[in-house]
Amino acid sequence: MKTLENQTLLYDEDCPLCNLYTTGFVKSGMLDQNGRKSYCQLSEEEQNFVDLKRAPNEIALVDNKNKTVTYGIDSLIKVIGFSFPLIEKVATIKPIHYILKKLYSFISYNRKVIIPGNVKEENKLQCIPDFNYKYRFLFIGFALTITTFVLFGYSNLILNFPKSTIARELILAFGQIVFQSLFLFKFDKQTILNYAGNLMTVSLMGSLILMPILILSQIFQLPQMIILGWFGVTVLIMFLEHFRRIKILKLPFYLSFTWILYRIVALFFILN
Repeated sequence: MKTLENQTLLYDEDCPLCNLYTTGFVKSGMLDQNGRKSYCQLSEEEQNFVDLKRAPNEIALVDNKNKTVTYGIDSLIKVIGFSFPLIEKVATIKPIHYILKKLYSFISYNRKVIIPGNVKEENKLQCIPDFNYKYRFLFIGFALTITTFVLFGYSNLILNFPKSTIARELILAFGQIVFQSLFLFKFDKQTILNYAGNLMTVSLMGSLILMPILILSQIFQLPQMIILGWFGVTVLIMFLEHFRRIKILKLPFYLSFTWILYRIVALFFILN
């Protein structure tokens, strides 16, 4: 593995995902031991040539010798491409680079709702991405689509449930956002959309947990006890994760219980 030396990635220390992959670059030898640094620890000298508005949105790779900076997907291509030149050649082909850039923005602008972390408020510099309505709505739509199709498939595995439809599952998945928003009417729209993003991440996580049973059911005839039991465990995990995120977002704790209430009401209407 070739090491890209004298280069430092400025990562978001409050983002578990950013911590994970930048640590991976250093441990794998793609970057040297000084190859990552928290954005919040930028020196005054570095603040003179790093774009402080752009860096929270697009991870910055600082060339410590030349005092130049690369941003976003180009930073990652530079790091990975130094060890794997073929990947760099493919990633810089215009159509592919365009797609990668959009995918990077999709993840970066939503990273706080995909894997939230506790913000250390004592830091003067905060690596918080700008609120981007387009990418937030795209993320909610993406999570909504996956959740709808997984729940459609899983509902049809439960014998005592009425036959499911895509429309029903879409209404139920989207309905939770509308229902929960009723309890957030005192908050601004960005807070509501941040919560909605977290809510749909929890739903997406639940869908991913359910998928192994969906796949296995295509191969084996699974007992109803396993199907219902797995669903129950999934709901419990989702509840705990929802509760954890509510604490991070500093929102009213009762949102976790109104979320359960919505599911109980929805179940009542499905069975009747």
